[in-house]
Amino acid sequence: MHIPDNYLSPSTCAAMGAAMVPVWTKAIRKVKEEIPKAKIPLLGVGAAFSFLLMMFNVPLPGGTTGHAVGGTLLAILMGPYAACISVTVALFIQALLFGDGGILAFGANCFNMAFVLPFFGYYIYKLIKDHVRSEKGEYLGIILGSYAGINIAALCAAIEFGIQPLLFKDGGGQALYCPYPFSVSIPAMLIPHLLVAGIVEAVFTAAIVIYIKKVSPGTFYKGAKEKTRAVYGLVAGLICFTPLGLLATGTAWGEWGADEIKEVVSGGSALGFVPHGMKEGFNFSAVMPDYAVSGLPEAAGYLLSAVAGVAIMIIFFKILGNMKKEKAGNNVGSCGN
Repeated sequence: MHIPDNYLSPSTCAAMGAAMVPVWTKAIRKVKEEIPKAKIPLLGVGAAFSFLLMMFNVPLPGGTTGHAVGGTLLAILMGPYAACISVTVALFIQALLFGDGGILAFGANCFNMAFVLPFFGYYIYKLIKDHVRSEKGEYLGIILGSYAGINIAALCAAIEFGIQPLLFKDGGGQALYCPYPFSVSIPAMLIPHLLVAGIVEAVFTAAIVIYIKKVSPGTFYKGAKEKTRAVYGLVAGLICFTPLGLLATGTAWGEWGADEIKEVVSGGSALGFVPHGMKEGFNFSAVMPDYAVSGLPEAAGYLLSAVAGVAIMIIFFKILGNMKKEKAGNNVGSCGN
């Protein structure tokens, strides 16, 4: 679901980035007002959860791959505004250091995965939880909210892909950017997410919420003693298992490079050309492209990338926490409505 650069036109990227500005502005304000200083570092833990879950690639129908995002998970644990900030930081680190998602397409990726996913998933969860007042109702909300959240995000990405060949063509009528219309992009994105990725998202979300509520409820929830060691232990465990994400072969749909899209088969035939906007578009060289480290085995590079990404995010939010001036009487544990 990470849209690379040059799949969306510069004007589309600008519009999506502009749409995120008020979201980020409100999210930052809500976090400043409602998250106590002591819990700011937990946004780094949340960002680490999202970052690591996105490294666990799974095979999808059609020979592509996908992954969980953890947006609804973070919204349930910290509130949707805090989740928005955490996922945004995870996406920024992925794009800047690892080339996973475009720099120009950063606003679009944030719109889908840091805004639509956590907010939609959270409010589905809350709706079900508030109407089915039992533990079963809460877990039903967790499962359905996380499943719906990632699928709505996938639909948004499909719409962003599909609108490109309608609006942006060269003089010969060929698509300048993403060449696949709605009739291709929507089923290509939604069917695998409905069948597989949504289930993976729901399983991860439910498992992690259950784990945290059992061993360390005070870390994210109010009113209980904190045991952050167990939460950091979970992060460490996820890091150790990230190389499993390499077992899923193939490229995620809509993330092909300009050197391979010409050969991508859709509807029984190869595309046969490279859109001009992709061939001559923006090019950015990441520090550790595709989570690889030169000179190291693939699994070792993937593991080192996981460690580096998590360390950067946790340190970043710890620094922010130290800089925050605590307000008197601020004891809110999550950033909600």
